[in-house]
Amino acid sequence: MPLNPCSAPHPPLFSVLALMFNALVWGVSWWPLRQLELAGLHPLWATALIYLLAIACTLLAFPGALRQWLGQPALWALALAAGMTNVCFNWAVTVGDVVRVVLLFYLMPLWASLLAWWLLGERPRGADLLRMLLALAGVAVVLKTPGSDWPLPQSLSDWLGLAGGFSFALTNVMLRRLHQTPAPARVLAMFGGGSLLSALTALVGLGQGLVTPLPAPALGWLLLAAGLSLAYLGGNVALQYGAARLRSSTTALVMLSEVLFASVSAMALGAAELSLRVWLGGALIVASAAWSAWAPAQPKTSA
Repeated sequence: MPLNPCSAPHPPLFSVLALMFNALVWGVSWWPLRQLELAGLHPLWATALIYLLAIACTLLAFPGALRQWLGQPALWALALAAGMTNVCFNWAVTVGDVVRVVLLFYLMPLWASLLAWWLLGERPRGADLLRMLLALAGVAVVLKTPGSDWPLPQSLSDWLGLAGGFSFALTNVMLRRLHQTPAPARVLAMFGGGSLLSALTALVGLGQGLVTPLPAPALGWLLLAAGLSLAYLGGNVALQYGAARLRSSTTALVMLSEVLFASVSAMALGAAELSLRVWLGGALIVASAAWSAWAPAQPKTSA
């Protein structure tokens, strides 16, 4: 969803590097989120504040985006999907095993195939079903811990990782349905959904004792939150630049580097346990995602 795609050709290398920067931002975002939590700022409050700054920057650049967002009900569905993605992913990587969460999140191609069938009329083909089975085999290997009888989610972070991947798939499907909507309105809806839904979830969690109250303002965590917000903005701009100039299959493959960035950073900082079981399951999930990226585009069977 490019904000301002230009028609002049650009070297593919720059586009790939831009996408890798976006993947780097998301792959290592778990660390500043955990630092903010150590400072007393729950990841849900952190997400709400981070995207509030992103909203302000977007409105400064595109003042008419708010009117466009409010005037199209379908953009509220996009905001809900994007908001749930951020709630689930940012919370999960803060409280759970980072690599495990990212792998469960990248079950997204499975959900995308099912949602495209339901919302876009794109009936899955034989190869799609095989990719689904490959992804399901991978997630079963990841979830089957020695102490469990069945390969089921074992913790809050597991459930959040799976829900985040589903929400991200729904976000992508909604973006395809709204491809004729002005890009600034889509971007604002996604940032707005991330901020609003995170704040609402935090308020509900606060009443249930799952979320800590907002801490008193302190220069340390305020600067870190502002820096992370700017990193997310930079990553989004890089995504717009790269995705506008590369094939969608190439974009999807490059974005898989997020798994690499998350894995390396988590291993280096002791935030993940990479057993042989996780390696094998992760390889199956990544293979399914890569296969989905290389698959030829399927024409719609219905409007």
